[in-house]
Amino acid sequence: MQKAVLLHNIRSVHNVGSIFRTSDGAGVSKVFLSGYSPTPIDQHGVARKDLSKVALGAEKFVPWEYEKNPYQVIQKLREQGWHIVGVEQDTRSIDYRTFKPKNKPVLYIFGNEVRGMSPALRAHCDEIVEIPMNGKKESLNVSVSAGIILFSA
Repeated sequence: MQKAVLLHNIRSVHNVGSIFRTSDGAGVSKVFLSGYSPTPIDQHGVARKDLSKVALGAEKFVPWEYEKNPYQVIQKLREQGWHIVGVEQDTRSIDYRTFKPKNKPVLYIFGNEVRGMSPALRAHCDEIVEIPMNGKKESLNVSVSAGIILFSA
């Protein structure tokens, strides 16, 4: 089953690098970056050493694309038959362990480390999954969440 990732407004270059490394290990076909998420190449066309250090070079062989507007990525992939799945705590979210892909490629969307995915972005998802939390903290680091979701897919 083909899977891709959309990282929207991820502020930490280390989280993005970590997700590239995890994406490589989990067989992700492409990483899409949107909003102010840092890319492997900075605004001057220079490779980001800080991202590469965390990604261990995975950004060089995991295909990636930057699109400021995440809705354009979602629309393009939906038109190609992809299932759009947000990873967020929400009233309509289901436990990720019960999610069953519908025999089509899946785009997993991860949002900002503090605010998560906006309600508007969640509204564009076919489904929303969450990782149940048993402790006092309400969430995990976005790169840890990506690892759990991508390896369970």
